[in-house]
Amino acid sequence: MVLSLSLALNNAGFKVESASDGLEGLDLARFNKYELILLDCNLPRLSGFEIVNRLRAGKIATPIIILTVLGELNDKIELFNLGADDYLTKPFAFSELLVRIKALLRRPLNLCGEILRVGNLELDPDKFLVVKNGIRVPLSSREFSLLEYLMANKGKFISRQKIMDEVWDEEADPFSNTVEVHIMNIRRKLETENEHYIFTANNRGYKVDLQR
Repeated sequence: MVLSLSLALNNAGFKVESASDGLEGLDLARFNKYELILLDCNLPRLSGFEIVNRLRAGKIATPIIILTVLGELNDKIELFNLGADDYLTKPFAFSELLVRIKALLRRPLNLCGEILRVGNLELDPDKFLVVKNGIRVPLSSREFSLLEYLMANKGKFISRQKIMDEVWDEEADPFSNTVEVHIMNIRRKLETENEHYIFTANNRGYKVDLQR
């Protein structure tokens, strides 16, 4: 699969490097700057779960798409919690993979480049950095884009469909729970019992604000 997928991606105009096992892949991801990582979950020597965990623990924020035969919701949530950005269940159509790749490589064009602030929370788009109380908050690429979009529209409720249009892409499944999962993960990383940033309103969507 690795060889055929690499050839197909090369033919689609991408420059590709591949690894034969998980440890080799982890080393490549640690010591090279890639725009995107395609990661099989079932690799010899080191699993995809462990690779994602180690990369995010090492502050490597390269977008990651998981390729796996796993299809259970709990597996998907665990991968998102670890820091994966997208998830594609095998077998899949190459055209669908291309859509997912292009969606992750494309940042929303309407977001401002200035540092965004809500209370003691700061987001720097240029440095791919989120800081709360002076401490860096590790977010996946998709979580970062979602939080950036909400913070750029501070105080305004943004509908789920608008979020799908602006942060995901036109091919995203509108019936999936991916927005909800990413909102849940951001809340888990940012909020405390007495400090809340993301608010939900039925039929209106989500907004970022500060409530203590």
